[in-house]
Amino acid sequence: MHEDLLLILGLLLLVMLLVMLAQRIKIAYPIFLVLAGLGISLIPGVPILKLDPEIIFLIFLPPLLYEAAWYTSWNDFWKWKRTISLMAFGLVFLTSIVVAFASQSLIPGFTLALGFLLGGIVSPPDAVAATTVLKGLKVPKRTLAMLEGESLINDASSLIVFRFALVAVTTGAFSMQEATGQFFLVAGMGIVVGIVGAHIFYAIHKFLPTTPAIDAALTVMTPYILFLSAEHFHFSGVMAVVSGGLFMSFRSHEIFKTGTTRINMTGVWNTLIFVMNALVFVLIGLELPDIINGLGETSLMEGIKYGLIISLIVIVVRLLWIYPVAHIPRWLSKKVRRDPSPGWKNPLIIGWAGMRGVVSLATALSIPVMMNDQIEFPMRNLIIFITFIVIFVTLVFQGLTLPLIIKLTKIGEIDDILPSHEQQAGIQIRLDSLAVDRLNEKYEKSLTSNSLVENFKDSLQNDIKLQKGHLSSLEMCSNRQNDLKEYHQIMLDIFAMQRKELFAMKREKFFSDDEIRKAESQLDLNELKITGTKHF
Repeated sequence: MHEDLLLILGLLLLVMLLVMLAQRIKIAYPIFLVLAGLGISLIPGVPILKLDPEIIFLIFLPPLLYEAAWYTSWNDFWKWKRTISLMAFGLVFLTSIVVAFASQSLIPGFTLALGFLLGGIVSPPDAVAATTVLKGLKVPKRTLAMLEGESLINDASSLIVFRFALVAVTTGAFSMQEATGQFFLVAGMGIVVGIVGAHIFYAIHKFLPTTPAIDAALTVMTPYILFLSAEHFHFSGVMAVVSGGLFMSFRSHEIFKTGTTRINMTGVWNTLIFVMNALVFVLIGLELPDIINGLGETSLMEGIKYGLIISLIVIVVRLLWIYPVAHIPRWLSKKVRRDPSPGWKNPLIIGWAGMRGVVSLATALSIPVMMNDQIEFPMRNLIIFITFIVIFVTLVFQGLTLPLIIKLTKIGEIDDILPSHEQQAGIQIRLDSLAVDRLNEKYEKSLTSNSLVENFKDSLQNDIKLQKGHLSSLEMCSNRQNDLKEYHQIMLDIFAMQRKELFAMKREKFFSDDEIRKAESQLDLNELKITGTKHF
């Protein structure tokens, strides 16, 4: 056990070094993760590691789904809900169906139920992979919003397909009518459990005397509790995590009141998700030799051939689906035509950004080894191997060529959206105006008796350079403790009002959620200058 743990930690360190290299040469790190997984499997003498599939599913999927929900813009999600739904549900079901029938006819001994199982695994693209590849590239806001929204919901829909297919394989019985009814019941009640659970955690965060460390710990516990609660009642734990994450994200302005809490929580989650992404690919690298040896009558070259064909199918199906989804609703509805046309470039970018990633891999690894005490799960190793090939092809091939396609198409912003710097300027003007009004209404006396407060008001009415100069002069006023304490109280009160204003802006939907998050982060940093960086 100690040697296995040391090996995993050593391989994680190696993977992190590769990620540093990826950042150095400006290549998306998920591409290096899949290459690292392949490389680990080729290291001679590396011990084979076997983990309980149910533990893999439980440990990795809830936080990965919750994090995706947390950073999804609800306003953008709702604005593009039609397209996102057609991609997240329609495309997942279509991909699952095509992969199911193709794999049944292609692979000897592969049943239709196994085909749907494989289709449910490889159908959802990975948001982390897509957004990491697109980071720093000039793509329309609509493109990013649709990819993030699609990835959030298609993870849920594909995992439900996976679960139904898993039951069909293990029981040998499947009824489409019964499965359809069960789908809506399981998904709907999963959403109910997620919303109810999220309200409970919302109350804990808002009304109990938590600390930044406790808040961060609670957010890590939340997806697991939501998932397990829903699964206990045989509902969709995936939908519970997604719906609960969306609710908590939208209410985060109300429950996380201090900059220290948000900064601490962001650091915890960034680290957690990065380590989980890396760890899944380390695990597949350690299991891959055993998976290849367990292909049975299927040779390695045949397995690679099947993987390449399934990869081609998922890429082509996505490209064929995305253009009708983008344009047919515009032909049928005047309301849809009010939005600018996506043309041919935006669907191409969205279609080519369908890279599979860690969710597909974790789902494949969660397939049980045994159907019961005596019967092994059929074709398990082949399904995992094909999944790895699909992830490898889509991440490496599509991931490396996507920036080139964006450059060649010269795609620009589609919608009438204010540039980022103008949005930031508009947000800052409202926040500064609110602060000046607050000073005039509530702290009129302090403006005449406290030079720090007076200087702060002047800085609001001037530019950022004057504000920085004021902060420098503030450090030289350490002997004025009473004035400094009053100044800090006033600043914290103003920051609280500004956060409420940001939440109001979020409801107005005029400024993008990304720009509002940036403004909130700046408020957090400003607050830390006063409160310090204590996390407990």
